[in-house]
Amino acid sequence: MNPADRFLADVERVRSVAGAGIGLRAPHYAEVLERLPRLSFLEVHSENFFHAGGAALRVLARAREHYAVSLHGVGLSLASADGLAQRHLDKLAALVERIEPALVSEHLCWGAVDGMHFNDLLPFPYSREALGLVTERVARVQDRLGRRILIENLSAYVQFRDSAMSECEFLAELSRRTGCGLLLDLNNLYVNAQNFGFDAHAELKSLLADVPADAVGEIHLAGHSQGELCLIDTHGSRVCDAVWALYRAAIAMLGPAPTLIEWDTDIPALDVLLDEAALAQQMLAKTELAHA
Repeated sequence: MNPADRFLADVERVRSVAGAGIGLRAPHYAEVLERLPRLSFLEVHSENFFHAGGAALRVLARAREHYAVSLHGVGLSLASADGLAQRHLDKLAALVERIEPALVSEHLCWGAVDGMHFNDLLPFPYSREALGLVTERVARVQDRLGRRILIENLSAYVQFRDSAMSECEFLAELSRRTGCGLLLDLNNLYVNAQNFGFDAHAELKSLLADVPADAVGEIHLAGHSQGELCLIDTHGSRVCDAVWALYRAAIAMLGPAPTLIEWDTDIPALDVLLDEAALAQQMLAKTELAHA
């Protein structure tokens, strides 16, 4: 499949799940499979399913019988000074082949160097040199998987003097160079705006004006907490009003897009996640009518 055909195929996958979903986490495995709540898709962390067998993979395979699935990676370390993690990529490729997900995504970050893994999603300077490195990595990942991937903007707590552009400018250029899509995490954007003193709505508008059409393949919504010195992206609470406002602005510009309620700490009852997903779905329905 040539790159143009691959891009069109992946856009069709996105359109097929253009509603709200939730992250499928272990405390909810049994209940989700028993209740089969009405959702457009489920998202999982790819690395939790890299084993060739086992209970977790059986759960994902059963869930795939009823839902579209989004594979969300946290460990590929695309911006690491080390080479591309080939064994990690091979395991991801095997999972993609087995599950046939609607969406595949990874973070714009690094998390390992010299064989050491830091169990974190770490920022880097948005330099021309870094853009060249990440461009090459994303192209290799897409070639290996035979599909477009989505790259997520990061929540960060430091900025670099050596950055030649903003994160959003970096992502827009990366998308133009590689044809990759974007996973737009609006909570991350809001957290960074508050921590670094820029206007989240203005940055969102600038990003969406710069990226290619149909670049945004998924939106993440999550909660955060107030730390001693800054906001912390905890994924441990309901979406706040300011992030909902940012979401309404985003889908007004984009139209409906697959939207995930992301909740990873202090995981609540399943109905709490479903309530948040229902709010997102209501906003998507209104946007769909407005764009009809």
